[in-house]
Amino acid sequence: MASDRGALCVEVLEAVPECKRLSRLLECFSNEFARRPSFVVRCSGRVNIIGEHVDYCGYPVFPMAIEQTILLAVAPSDDNLLHIKNADNNFKPYKCNVLNYLIDVPTVGGPHWYQYVLCGVKGILENSTIQHDSPRGMMILLSGNIPPASGLSSSSAIVSATVLATAYMHNATLNKQTLATISAECEKFIGTQGGGMDQAIAYLAQEGCAQLIEWNPLRATPIQLPENAVFVIANSLSEANKAATSDFNQRVVECRLASRLLAKQMKLNWRDLNRFADLQKALGYSLEQMVSLVHANLGLNVYTRTELITLLEVTEEDFADNLLTPNTRNSQTFKLRQRALHVFQEALRVQQFIETAKSTSEDCISRMKTLMKQSHESLRTINECPHDNLDRIVAISDRLGVGTRLTGAGWGGCVVALCDGVEESKRFVETLKTEFYTSIPKAQGCDIGSVCFTTSPQRGAEIYLIDKHQNIWTSSS
Repeated sequence: MASDRGALCVEVLEAVPECKRLSRLLECFSNEFARRPSFVVRCSGRVNIIGEHVDYCGYPVFPMAIEQTILLAVAPSDDNLLHIKNADNNFKPYKCNVLNYLIDVPTVGGPHWYQYVLCGVKGILENSTIQHDSPRGMMILLSGNIPPASGLSSSSAIVSATVLATAYMHNATLNKQTLATISAECEKFIGTQGGGMDQAIAYLAQEGCAQLIEWNPLRATPIQLPENAVFVIANSLSEANKAATSDFNQRVVECRLASRLLAKQMKLNWRDLNRFADLQKALGYSLEQMVSLVHANLGLNVYTRTELITLLEVTEEDFADNLLTPNTRNSQTFKLRQRALHVFQEALRVQQFIETAKSTSEDCISRMKTLMKQSHESLRTINECPHDNLDRIVAISDRLGVGTRLTGAGWGGCVVALCDGVEESKRFVETLKTEFYTSIPKAQGCDIGSVCFTTSPQRGAEIYLIDKHQNIWTSSS
């Protein structure tokens, strides 16, 4: 976070991106709280171009920030309360004491929207390694145009924006990597065992480039995409809230179990090797060798709970308490072979995609399209996180020669499509309008441009400072 809080003065509101939304947010904040906000945090959603369900296994991913954002207007309060409101009246407000609150996630339906805000606050104020001012109440008003449960990281953008806002409010001096790490960790307060991709791109994104995100240590490498590459995001309009079911965490647990079982079979300290990347490093294998290892050692399509307890030589209590997550502790069957094959093969596709993007060959976009298609097929058939609407969009894409894959956790949400040039992207969008969206009840009467659109890489999270005259200053995160 920048130490100079007012480095760049923007004298007119129109000079700030999203000026109309920002202007409405400032007016709404004044109406709600009878005062101006002190600052606004902007945090983008993201689309992952390739590398799905691999970040929590320690492998690189290739996302970019998109134009849709979360805006948080924030001011201090004098009553030790968190006043959390949404500019959309369909989302109910919430209020609690900043010194004493619980994030009690409902067992049915997943977290309430404001609980993602609470995660961000808790992530800063309860982190013992961070120096910050004494906890104080805050007035927070959220405006978001990232479609919820669409695979574009709306929930993680809320968490990341709140982490930055809370750190700034409490004078905690943190760099972008630390902010990303804290944001990833505190999302676990609502039960999501993610790998950190969403939070990393939220802070480390650069305008004009997608980012190769790697781990341990966290680092981002900007990758220039081929000049003619155009990306289209198409929302299937089937919501997929990964925190609302155990489906996502089941995949995480199956990967952890597969890594540990392989480690035990290879006579390694298996309890410390719950990520495939760490196992690969310990073995000194290539990704191709890891694929061969899976074929040779994970012979069953389905492992029962009893079989895994026997193979790992653990007790039922140990298995439930230490090897599962709260929302998977009753799972009775596990597909280790399939999850491992998807992860290692998807990690290979990320490598090949980056190498292809960097090349100057005439067929680079065609090769990138093929890798995206392979990724979707693996997610659909091996990792088993499909949805009929996603597959319908992909079928249309295949007919038009567009490279398309689901993006995000799956089970609904969005696809990301790679087109070769503007004309192909226009043809693809128009075909989806006539052949897909006309048959989707949720699409009737809505602005199709908000659910199917081209996008380009945007920059990471920022703070807009606001003075009494409503002038705006931008401060880098």
